[in-house]
Amino acid sequence: MFDKEFDIATLISLYQKGEIDINSMQRLETWLAADQANQNLFEELSQENKLQSKLAKFRTFDENLGWEKVRSGIPEISQNVQAVKRIPLWPRYFLAAAIAAIVVGAGLFYYKGTKNKESVNHAYVSDIAPGKVGATLTLANGKKISLGDARKGELANEAGTSILKTADGQVVYEMKGHSGTSDKINTLTTANGETYILTLPDKSKVWMNAASSLTYSTSLNQHGIRKVQLQGEAYFEIFKDKAHPFVVQTNKQEIEVLGTHFNVNSYNDEPGIETTLMEGSVKITSGRFQKILKPGEQAINKGNSMAVNHVDVQTVVDWKNGDFNLDKVNFKVAMRKIARWYDVEIIYDASITDDMETGGWVSRGSNLSSILKLIESSGLVHFKVEGRKVYVYK
Repeated sequence: MFDKEFDIATLISLYQKGEIDINSMQRLETWLAADQANQNLFEELSQENKLQSKLAKFRTFDENLGWEKVRSGIPEISQNVQAVKRIPLWPRYFLAAAIAAIVVGAGLFYYKGTKNKESVNHAYVSDIAPGKVGATLTLANGKKISLGDARKGELANEAGTSILKTADGQVVYEMKGHSGTSDKINTLTTANGETYILTLPDKSKVWMNAASSLTYSTSLNQHGIRKVQLQGEAYFEIFKDKAHPFVVQTNKQEIEVLGTHFNVNSYNDEPGIETTLMEGSVKITSGRFQKILKPGEQAINKGNSMAVNHVDVQTVVDWKNGDFNLDKVNFKVAMRKIARWYDVEIIYDASITDDMETGGWVSRGSNLSSILKLIESSGLVHFKVEGRKVYVYK
């Protein structure tokens, strides 16, 4: 027996054609979860091969929904206020999986409590575009170059080192002879909403996340050591040179490498510095603490302690690949990621607790309103945007 408010057969047909919208899918999910008989009826009305085909499409990029990746699990909020868990997918629940994919991919929230079932109320005075490729290069003489506006070609020449902007918008340093001195200091800075790629004189590459800065000499050689100073977050691919160790210095630690790939998150508003190793080996020194990381390990330095854990490295370099990883991430940590990329201020109502968690992935290529609306579809939080301020409340 179908609900009088809508025709289930029509919704299933729209789903099979790939024309169903989020609200209709949520209504269909509610109907599916209400009774086992509904699930049986759904299976009778749906051909399995069509469902699998549509599910495959939901698990790839959709420009309208603005998400790229999903996790193969359906979130379930337990009635026990202390429990939050995931349940596995069973093969016959193809529709439920696809619906969960949209919500999880959009950043579905979990928290220790019951689910708010009130209708979503959107309040967006204006929209905000995602961040872009851009940065400011400060030369040794104090001159500042806006890299987003600069034309390709040579930007400057300092102490025999040519600073170039390539056709694809990257900055590359090229050594011209051996006349360079190590006292010519440059700084590459990304503001909120900017990201950039830099190739250092030794051919090492650095991907800069938003609200970050990297300071280095134009020769990249300080007494036989290749040394840079980082604030914020960056991903490094270091050119191997056994004779000249590469050192990344932050405000709390030093990372020494020979040739390797790793990510460093050293934002001042985060509780600790996270160093994650993709390949090779790094040595981290911070006061009396010293750790050597292996691939797949992450060190978290909180100043008075340093812990090493195994992690899924792909979830750490989400930003470099154009995503927000929100899977099992603290809600306020996730919102800080969003705030840096969209250059907004997040203001929390007292009802927003510190024990909320997010799940899933969100594309960094969507406008802010698209992400916030998809987050709101969980029914657990609401947003109000005024200018560049985002108010969060239940």
